[in-house]
Amino acid sequence: MTTRVDEIADGIFRISTSVPIPAIPGGFTFNQILVRDEAPLLFHTGLRSLFEATRTAIERVLPVASLRYLGYSHVEADECGAMNDFLALAPAAVPLCSQVSALVSMGDMADRPPRALGDGEELDLGRHRIQWVDTPHVPHGWDAGLIWVSTVRTLLCGDLFTQPGAELPPITEGDILGPSEAMLAGMDYYACRDKARATLARLAELRPHTLATMHGSSFRGDGASLLKALSVTLAAPAGVH
Repeated sequence: MTTRVDEIADGIFRISTSVPIPAIPGGFTFNQILVRDEAPLLFHTGLRSLFEATRTAIERVLPVASLRYLGYSHVEADECGAMNDFLALAPAAVPLCSQVSALVSMGDMADRPPRALGDGEELDLGRHRIQWVDTPHVPHGWDAGLIWVSTVRTLLCGDLFTQPGAELPPITEGDILGPSEAMLAGMDYYACRDKARATLARLAELRPHTLATMHGSSFRGDGASLLKALSVTLAAPAGVH
């Protein structure tokens, strides 16, 4: 198991831990996205079992104690499993999530009350400005949402474009849709494909230059076209690619 840190956009860091998983040939990566700013943001706390590796990696960029927001897309172990571990080390930090997630889960699970953002609500971190985008059931989770970092045209896109493999470049201008679709064919994690297509069209309108993924390589290039291409593939029946 190895953890690496790479800057994938200005002030945006990908913290990636490669983990061998028997069910996924070639292994798998669990990525956190760290926004270095006056009010630092960590998107995905990662699994509790990977907390020490993640904490050590963050310290290469900034003090863990300085974290202000601990964001996640939806309640799942790899999204927020280490939430309370980070809250214990960062006295000013609060969970950052959708209003639904705060209501049904994080308000009870976290050791500190969450900051719930409404759809389209913006938050100033200092140099960077972020916007919360509700994405219910996309790719899964009633409470799901993503973060758009408008200042560097970067979409923190959670489980979208999940790719298998442990030895992957931190960011690529090549194909991430193909590997993602290959994995999806054997493990369909989309809760509602009709809703996904409408949500992906909305995300494409942001015209992201960087897609920061939670599993696999991030993407640099025409993010709008890639999101539209994903929408097209979802029009096919599940398992047909």
